[in-house]
Amino acid sequence: MNAHEIEYKLYGDDMQFVEIELDPSESVIAEAGGMMMMEDGIGMETIFGDGSGGGQTGLFGKLLGAGKRVLTGESLFMTVFTNNGGGKKHVSFAAPYPGKIIPVDLSEMGGKVICQKDAFLCAAKGVSVGIEFQRKLGTGFFGGEGFIMQKLEGDGLAFLHAGGTIHRKDLQPGEVLRIDTGCLVALTKDVDYNIEFVGKVKTAFFGGEGLFFATVRGPGTVWVQSLPFSRLADRIFASAPSNGGSSRGEGSILGGLGRLLDGDN
Repeated sequence: MNAHEIEYKLYGDDMQFVEIELDPSESVIAEAGGMMMMEDGIGMETIFGDGSGGGQTGLFGKLLGAGKRVLTGESLFMTVFTNNGGGKKHVSFAAPYPGKIIPVDLSEMGGKVICQKDAFLCAAKGVSVGIEFQRKLGTGFFGGEGFIMQKLEGDGLAFLHAGGTIHRKDLQPGEVLRIDTGCLVALTKDVDYNIEFVGKVKTAFFGGEGLFFATVRGPGTVWVQSLPFSRLADRIFASAPSNGGSSRGEGSILGGLGRLLDGDN
C-alpha cells in the first residue's frame, strides 16, 4: 500500500467522532480544526496540500497542490498527525455538525471517490485530496456543487462526514437514481452523474423540491444524506427572530400563551 495502514473506531450516533489508531511513524491527514483530542507522543505539522506527493516536488509543486484545495473552498493548509512514540497512539476527529461519519476504503472503490467539497474529514497519509471538474455544463451550473467537486484518490482509508442519516446505494449497471442535489454526498468513479430538470414548470416553482435533480446511473456506489447542512442552516436562519421567526418555543404548550401574556400579536 502507498497510504499508511491505519485502524479506526467510531463513537457516538448523531454527533460522531472517529478515533484513529497509529502505529509508530504512521500518520493521518485532516482538515484544519477537525482534531478533537490526541494522546501524548503524537506530533502535529501544518503542510501545504495533502502530503501525498503525487509526483510534485519543490515549492511550485506544493503551491499548485495547495491551490487546488483553495478552488474547492477548503483551507490552504492541512494538518498531519504522526505517531512519534514507541507504541500505539490514538488521535480523534469530530464531525462539525450532526450527522454520520462514513469510512471509505479507497482500495475497494477503484482507488477514487468523488464527494462534496465539504465532506472530507480525515484520511490516512498518502491519500490524495484533489479537485474534480464537472465537464457537463448542466451539472456545473445546477448541480449544487458548481463545476468543482472534491476527489479522494489512493489505496488507503478516508473518512467523510454528512448530515442526518447516511444511505449507501449500490447501483447495478444501467440502474438510475434521482437525488436532491444537496443530498448527494459521494459517488465512485464509474457512476455517471448528471443534472435533470424536474420536467414541469408548476412542479419546479411550487413543488418545494427545487428545479433540478441529480441523476446518477450505475454501475457504482453512491452515498446519500437525509439532512444536508444547507437545508438545516436555511431552517435555522428562517426561524431567527431577525428574519421574522420567534425566539420562543413555538412547539411548546406555553409558546402561544407566552406571546399572549407579553402582548405579542
